Amino acid sequence: MSRSHGAQSMIGPLLRVLVKSPEPAFAVSDPAAWHYTGTPDLATARREHEALATILRDDGAEVLYHDEPQPGRADAVFVFDPALITDRGAIILRMGKLLRRGEEAAMARRLEDLGIPILDALHGDALAEGGDLLWVDHDTLAVGQGFRTSAEGLRQLTAMLRPLGVSVLPVELPYGEGPDACLHLLSLISIVEDKVAVVYPGPLAATFQQELKRRGFRLIEVPEAEFATMGPNVLALRPGRCVMLEGNPITKKRLEEAGCEVLTYQGNEISLRAEGGPTCLTRPLLRGKE
Repeated sequence: MSRSHGAQSMIGPLLRVLVKSPEPAFAVSDPAAWHYTGTPDLATARREHEALATILRDDGAEVLYHDEPQPGRADAVFVFDPALITDRGAIILRMGKLLRRGEEAAMARRLEDLGIPILDALHGDALAEGGDLLWVDHDTLAVGQGFRTSAEGLRQLTAMLRPLGVSVLPVELPYGEGPDACLHLLSLISIVEDKVAVVYPGPLAATFQQELKRRGFRLIEVPEAEFATMGPNVLALRPGRCVMLEGNPITKKRLEEAGCEVLTYQGNEISLRAEGGPTCLTRPLLRGKE
């Protein structure tokens, strides 16, 4: 493989991806502190995680592991959040959730080990998590503005991405269940095919939905009953082929009716207990051309 990195897309063929198998820290003793619905069963979570990794591998992606131990950091399994991967290298973010601080440095070390240069890093008071960052297209990054990504994080990202020719599109996020809950921009939307996105429309800013429609997007709506089971959290393996959490039959059917091929994985422990779907559990390092 000639290139080691480059993922300025949500849908280009997934060629290289980083994951992290659940560590003992994932089986939290205080679920409420982590905003989990209960203590995950570690053995089951590991089986579910490996089943997801197998789906990625079988689809042709090189699956790499982030093996550095991170005791006390239950959310480290959600490798999407500590970094943004551009064509020129990684931007290391700064987590808005205090319990996740420290994941960033571990991620930077692993990326460097994999030959991915560190282009820049957020600093000072800036906050941003990967779950708030959505590539609308190769040169447009939507940035959610909520409890996990701050105005200063937006400002720094805008400055860092400008030399790459990338424009930043701010998206206001609602209060939701408050600062302890995980409401990322990607909790509400996933792009699954060229100009096709699956969305939970109620909390998603009307101005952003209007902008997507102006750009020619078709929006597939997730019903209210499937928002809690992460219906909007869909990982594109390539345009029109995606993977989502089991238990969202209406969203799955709507995606299929739109021409998408949908794979599913069981994630009772790895996803439902811990507020993280397939996008959260994967950090695409290299995507091919759409």
